[in-house]
Amino acid sequence: MKIESERLEMIPFSEELLTDRIMSWFDNEDLMRYYTNSKKKITREELLGSIEAGINSGTAFTYFIKSKETGQIIGTTKVGPINLAHKISDIPVLIGDKTGLGKGIGSEAIVLGNKLAFEHYDIRKLFGGIYASNIASIKAFIRSGWVVEGVLKGHYWNNGKNEDRILVGCFNPKYFTPEEIAAARYEDWYKNNS
Repeated sequence: MKIESERLEMIPFSEELLTDRIMSWFDNEDLMRYYTNSKKKITREELLGSIEAGINSGTAFTYFIKSKETGQIIGTTKVGPINLAHKISDIPVLIGDKTGLGKGIGSEAIVLGNKLAFEHYDIRKLFGGIYASNIASIKAFIRSGWVVEGVLKGHYWNNGKNEDRILVGCFNPKYFTPEEIAAARYEDWYKNNS
């Protein structure tokens, strides 16, 4: 199954394509500030081990995001961890190439991730949690068909302060009616913070 848009293509992860340039994204403090909850440095060995474990368990699948214009890998996404019993999953997206930022590439990549999860892995619902201060990411997900479902008050301890976790979700129309999707929307948060 080919997952692509006008500017992007999703390609399955391959260790041969995991260059030092891509690994440098995981050393970039600005990129990692919101990407990992543990705040722990991600090494090549840990990344490869995690990807292999996900594939072996059938619960996580990593993809590269490739620019059609340049032919370069500009980011990564993962469908997982998948809860097979409930057919739900997260899809973290990392745009590591700064030339892709601010051009709608993140939203385009999320739309492709939605398609991949729904059509290839038959995921019923996608979900995630985003730092409240990461407004650009929240807006990118909302532009990609996701909704804010709720807020976990003071969930994160960030720079010595409590910070809310914004809960976002995206619903596979194969399993949810438009009315169910509309009812999931937590409008007040977005209206008050956009």
